Amino acid sequence: MDELKIPEHIAIIMDGNRRWAKKKFLNIKSGHQAGAENLEKILNDANELGIKYLTVYAFSTENWKRNKNEVEDLMDLMDYYLDKYIKKLDKKNYRIRFIGNIFGLKESLRKKIFELEKLSEKNMGLNFIIALNYGGQNEILRAIKKICDKVIRKEIFVDDIDEMIFKKFLDTKEIIDPDLLIRTGGEKRLSNFLLWQIAYSELYFCNKLWPDFNKNDLLEAIKEFSSRKRRFGGN
Repeated sequence: MDELKIPEHIAIIMDGNRRWAKKKFLNIKSGHQAGAENLEKILNDANELGIKYLTVYAFSTENWKRNKNEVEDLMDLMDYYLDKYIKKLDKKNYRIRFIGNIFGLKESLRKKIFELEKLSEKNMGLNFIIALNYGGQNEILRAIKKICDKVIRKEIFVDDIDEMIFKKFLDTKEIIDPDLLIRTGGEKRLSNFLLWQIAYSELYFCNKLWPDFNKNDLLEAIKEFSSRKRRFGGN
């Protein structure tokens, strides 16, 4: 392989924080903190490599089923990092966006999310997309409900609905589909992440637990991506 092909958009399922903590005899909160710190490093690495879009799975609609204390710790961690990103925006020039059912979150988080999106909307650097209270099935269901409402109001006709129109009602309507999906932690499943958007994404599964995933691992994933021939259903 002569040339490294940098994907425009990489999506990551950041799996393994809890197992990382268990291996080190630490509490679960420490694992999530280590994962959040690693995300900052990978975000900077992605920017240096010229990746234009990075989407991460921060909290799924199914994660509410976890222990109440763990969920509260995750929300507190998100609250802390939202403040941190707001303060760092001028230095990083990242555009930050959120996908998921944001209105299912507490009001203080929602306010910071909207503030961060507003403050960064004119930034021209890497597009950082955070999937929060997100589930692919839930996203598709919410899109269908929006379309049904438009049909009832006769703003859209059923026969006109195609893939392009449907995509306009997804959370990712202004974002290109991922070229590469990376999942850390050794599991080989999608876990309800970007089900519509990854129809033709290349999938890469890494055994490293998320807090240990580093720039070299990211480059290995990109090298693997570069070696594949993408046909998008053609010959």
